Amino acid sequence: MPEGRAHRAQNATRWPQQHLYDHPDHDDDGPGDGRAALAVSIGPGNARHRLGRELRGLREVRSIRMEDAAARLEVAPSTLSRIETGKAPTRVNYLAVLLDLYGVDDTAQCTRLADLAREGRHQDWWADYDGLLPGGSGHYLGLETAASHVSCFAAQAFPGLLQTAGYAAAACRATRPTLNAGQVRELVALTSRRQELMRRERRRLHVIIDESALVRSVASAEVMAGQLDHLLAAASPLVVVQVVRLVSARPVLSPAFTVLAFPDPADAGIGCCGGLGGRIITATRAAEVRAMHDTFTVLAHAAMTPANSERLIKNLARRGVAA
Repeated sequence: MPEGRAHRAQNATRWPQQHLYDHPDHDDDGPGDGRAALAVSIGPGNARHRLGRELRGLREVRSIRMEDAAARLEVAPSTLSRIETGKAPTRVNYLAVLLDLYGVDDTAQCTRLADLAREGRHQDWWADYDGLLPGGSGHYLGLETAASHVSCFAAQAFPGLLQTAGYAAAACRATRPTLNAGQVRELVALTSRRQELMRRERRRLHVIIDESALVRSVASAEVMAGQLDHLLAAASPLVVVQVVRLVSARPVLSPAFTVLAFPDPADAGIGCCGGLGGRIITATRAAEVRAMHDTFTVLAHAAMTPANSERLIKNLARRGVAA
């Protein structure tokens, strides 16, 4: 790929890291557009993601096939693919070979990339739960922790970042019925940890929920009522909740998905969608991420405003529709 074309491809997907709907109580007195205050520590998952993105960019700029680069490393192309997508850590000696192949000789750049490689080999916070996680979940959790902005469309259930413990347990059992009670408790603890990290890092969250998820009973009436109340309480300057009505014209039909944006403005972000049994599939190509973001934008404009969504949720909670 010619250098100019590769550069344009790498920078094709950009969007403001802000809610499509800003909460009316949002305080604009912070520094700049708020991104500086939302920056998070690097973390192993983010280190792998950033290193993989840069290595893929370096390879594509020089029109080197993945198969040829993998042959230089004496590994399978699938191994290099996992490195470039941030799903696997990179050995420092592998990195040295790749940088030599790609003609990178700037000392500062080599040092920075080597630091990312070392950080990426550290243990992630979710490692203790690894044996219970469906395919792709650990990779996603590491990226979610590093994101500054999470845009989520929930089609069948309340999103994990806004679930109560009771609802999370019921959702686990409904999604993975073979789990025993102890395993469900561990996964609920994992959900709680995700939410704690989101609050601590002041991550921005924009959720669009299909109305069917609000009225689908996956737990007892008491648990469903508590979940609706929790959703109402979650709205804040950092959390926007919208509902897509069942009776409204739907310009797009889409399964559930999430788009993660990162503090680095040069990062195109990550798109994620779910699979059978809770598996998570990630998309890293700029065009794929842009398509997901565009779909989210269309859904946001089709959905009720945050204020009207709040009124609908209150009505459902009062009438006990979700019971």
